[in-house]
Amino acid sequence: MKVSELPTPFYIVYLNRIERNLKLIDDVSRRAGVKIIMAFKANAMWKTFPTVGKYCTAFTASSLNELRLGLEYLGTDAHSYCPAYTDTTIDEYLDGSTHLTFNSLSQWERFKNKLQTYNAANPDKRVSPGLRVNPKCSVIETDLYNPALPGSRFGVSAEQLQNLPEGLEGLHFHALCESTSYDLEKVLSAFEQQFGHLLDKVRWVNMGGGHLMTKEGYDTDHLVSLLKNFKSRHPNLEIILEPGSAFMWRTGDLITSVVDTIENDGVTTAIVDVSFACHMPDTLEMPYKPAITESVEHEEGKPTYRLGGNSCLSGDYMGDWSFDKPLKIGDRLTLEDMNHYTTVKTTMFNGISHPAIAVATSEQSDDCHVIREFTYDDYKNRMC
Repeated sequence: MKVSELPTPFYIVYLNRIERNLKLIDDVSRRAGVKIIMAFKANAMWKTFPTVGKYCTAFTASSLNELRLGLEYLGTDAHSYCPAYTDTTIDEYLDGSTHLTFNSLSQWERFKNKLQTYNAANPDKRVSPGLRVNPKCSVIETDLYNPALPGSRFGVSAEQLQNLPEGLEGLHFHALCESTSYDLEKVLSAFEQQFGHLLDKVRWVNMGGGHLMTKEGYDTDHLVSLLKNFKSRHPNLEIILEPGSAFMWRTGDLITSVVDTIENDGVTTAIVDVSFACHMPDTLEMPYKPAITESVEHEEGKPTYRLGGNSCLSGDYMGDWSFDKPLKIGDRLTLEDMNHYTTVKTTMFNGISHPAIAVATSEQSDDCHVIREFTYDDYKNRMC
């Protein structure tokens, strides 16, 4: 189908952009001598996994559903972390994971015997256990995404971990969110200061996600140097990174149409056939204002609009954007970079039409393949 003929709304994902990101990530991995694995929290579109799998088959999972998806469509190198395992979930985590990170000492104490029994019975499928630690180094401005906030429920502090419990083989920290290598440098310094005395006792260190190495301007040379220097200080360690956004950064857009324009109190709103709350929730949570391909730099006198989502949530809007000419019903708008942390977080609030998902080889082609359309049954079957 032609992209230009596909009815809105729809997400469109470009495979050449995914491959561009994968090549950069693979280059960093090779140059730094570290393992970089994909986090499903930013992208679970498994029909793109054949492209991902050419460069990366290892993944991180934070739920049984993510674990099952990875094992079915990507590979068997599964690094699992969950804030709390339970008696009903732990067995499947053990059976599917190669690495299993515990969030607390109490979780480790609760399940260590089960893990050790599993490993004794399955020497060919041995699970390497680790512990999440919290270096308490805050480099994230948005509290919603900051694991290092005071009172955080994530990880064990240095005060609680003077010695490493016998049996643990790895340490995991995660304190970044779409961050730079210089942010990692700050966190890594805090991590070594607080937990350095334990590093000769473990086999691996997982530095979590948030390494936005595919963003324009990111200093990959600095990242490689930082990781190589860390590895030279601790040659016994395998280093693991698990970015999410970096894999899918700027790989897809959300195409929408104007369905009405409204003016009130001097504000002109263009109502579109998508919803910020339902289809782009990160824009309100992070928050950030997405770029629109058809918009222009704001100048006095140019037609300027707030965009309003097509749901009944009062706060389902964002603005402002300017255009060369007034918007009219039927005009298409391209909301850029709407793949990572978007399709995985959408809702069907209000039962409004959910965007289809299309894949194109590249942005230069007008041809695309619709891989998913959503119907009334999708909405109804989520309810009871």
